[in-house]
Formats: sequence, structure tokens, C-alpha cells
Amino acid sequence: MRLRTITLGILTACLAAGLAVPAVAAPVVPQENEAPILIGHRGAAGVAPENTLAAVKAGSQSGADFVEIDVQLSSDGVPFIFHDNTPARTTNVADVFPERVNDPITSFSWNELQQLDAGSYFSADFAGEKIPHFDAVADVLTGETGVFIEIKSPSQSPGVEQVVADALANDAEWSELEKAGKIEVLGFDAASNKAFAELAPEVPLQQLTGTVPGDAVLADYATYADSFGTSYRTLDAAGAARVKEAGLGLGVYTVNSTEAADAALELGVERITGDFPQQVNRHLNGQKVFPSNNGVVISNAINDVPGNDLQPETGEHVILTNNGNRTIDVGGYVLRDAANNILRIGKGFKLTPGAELRVYSGPGTNTAEAFYLGGETAVLNNGGDSLGLWTAKGQLADTFAN
Repeated sequence: MRLRTITLGILTACLAAGLAVPAVAAPVVPQENEAPILIGHRGAAGVAPENTLAAVKAGSQSGADFVEIDVQLSSDGVPFIFHDNTPARTTNVADVFPERVNDPITSFSWNELQQLDAGSYFSADFAGEKIPHFDAVADVLTGETGVFIEIKSPSQSPGVEQVVADALANDAEWSELEKAGKIEVLGFDAASNKAFAELAPEVPLQQLTGTVPGDAVLADYATYADSFGTSYRTLDAAGAARVKEAGLGLGVYTVNSTEAADAALELGVERITGDFPQQVNRHLNGQKVFPSNNGVVISNAINDVPGNDLQPETGEHVILTNNGNRTIDVGGYVLRDAANNILRIGKGFKLTPGAELRVYSGPGTNTAEAFYLGGETAVLNNGGDSLGLWTAKGQLADTFAN
């Protein structure tokens, strides 16, 4: 895949000619016939614990052009990398600070954050991964990888815009990346984005929202942002056209299947952010996407069944199909969704060629065609979810999104 770094064409030309720098950075748009800009979401959250250095390394080595991270401030003002508003989902806070499981992540000091394990929730292979300091990200990048810096929940981290702007201007490693066109800042909070644009107008800026807003709002975004990003599930041709008519670059998140990537490209999307950047990169290069696949694929996910999602026998479930020509033992295979809910298939389940296995999160009676985990919580997102399929040896075999 060709290198698709962000280039600040107008800025570079002005600096070379000794002219005044424009107030807004040049829009980041791949040239015609160029491949899209590929971004690893939270590093590469599909294959490593999100927003850890392990995930950043995986994303940087995946063939992606950029890795995306989320930055917040600790209670004592240290910038750190973390997505959620609380530590409950992705750390062992219940063991270390049991009385603070649902406290804001920004209420923890940097020293307290460093006492948490941010890797074991994903798998034992990542036990001991820490919540990274913002500056540690640049140290583990490989090749020509850049960074998309999302300012997360800025109301909970007062002054975070200034901290990021200062780092990009004054820290040697961050400044080098910024000057090379390998930084983009983004966020959902328009007021925060406007504040950052005032502090660092030379840095490309992306406004995020869950859906494409009206023309007046897009026009406002275009006064301070260079690009716009939204969920690929909510984007249609009309919305994509309106974004481009506003003069904004167009990106989508979180693209976790090759089919979703193809659909986004057909709409003229220029940036694709996903949890499995290596697989999308292989797809874009015409390579085999899943070298470890032995014929078993995720053929469907039934997220929202009639009635209760956990009703016995007929609740929410995922369907595996053996498209190969030999019988496969899928005992020990793991299905992992975007929120890292894990569905592990029990021993003794084998799929003959053409056979299906329905994997239910709730209760029921196991048969050759159905495996029930007996869980008490619905895990599949009814608004659409993505899934990864892992073999019993821990090899990624397929991804799926609906």
C-alpha cells in the first residue's frame, strides 16, 4: 500500500515562500486514485487491549497509516491514554480500588492509574499492560506511522486542549510528527475542537458526530475543522455528498469488516478507522485477509430477536458456518465483540463442511447445531455490532459486522 501521510500542502508552501500561514490547516484529502487513509482504532483494539502500548505497536505494524488514541488528564494533570469515562470495563480497578469502580477515570492520580492492569481484560497474554502516558505513544511507533489524537471527554479534563497543543509544539518527538504531517486532532465536542483550533490552527482537525448533521452545522464545522468523521452505519450517499460540499474531508469509524470498508469507499470516504487495520490493509492490497482461516466463518449475528434477547433457546446469537471441505473442531474458539464481550465455545463441537453452529449468549439446551453460554446479560449491541472469531490457538480467523 502506498504511503498516505497527511500533508499540509498549503502550510508547507507558505513557509517555504515566507508568506503568512493560513488560519486553518489544509484539508487532508487523498489525491484521486490514491488509497484511503487507514487508521487503527485505539491502536488496534481488535487484536490487543485498546489504548495500550501493545495496541499502538500492533496498529503501527499493521500497515495502517495512523493509529488513533484517546487522551485525558489525570487528577494531577498528567495526560494519559484511555477511552472510557470510568475504569470499570478495561482495568482491574475492582481488585485495586474496589470502592472506586465507577468513579471518573480522571479522578485518579497518575500514580493510581499506574497501579491498574489495563491488559488482562483482553487476555492473559497482555497481563501487566499499563495505562500509557501520552508521551509514551510516540516512542513505540514504527515506520512512517502517524497519530490521530482524540481529545476525550474534555469537560472532565479541563485544559487538555492546551496540554496537547503544547506537546505538539514543544515536545521533540510530537513536534517532529506534527511537522511531518503525521498528526490529526479530533473530537466529538465542538467547543473543545474550536478551542484547539485557536491554540494550534496549523494542526489538521476533525469534527466527529454520530450522524451527518444539517448543512448549517456542517458549514459551522468548516470554519474551524478540516474534516468530518461519523459512524459508517449512519452514512449514506446524500450525507457524504453534503460533507464534501461543505469542503470537509470525510472519515468513518469503526470499520471492522472488509464489506463495511468496501461500502465506505463506494461513498467516497477518505479515512477508514477500524479495530482490525491489518485485515483491512490486506484487503485493500488484494491479499488473503485471514491467513489462519480454515473454512469457519461468522456468517451472521442475530442481535435483536423477537422478545427478550436472553429468552431460553431462541435468544440473541451468532452463527458460524464451515465453508471449507473438512470437518473442523471449533471447541475453544472465541467470539469477541466490539466491547470485548467474550463468547467461548465449549469442547466437543465439530462442524462438518457446510454445517452451521449457533452460539447463544443466553440459556438453552446444547445440541450439535447450538451452543448456549447461559449468560445473564445480553451482550450483542442491538444497533449493530462487530465480531472477531479466534481459533483455540489464539489466531484471528474472521471478522463480521452488521
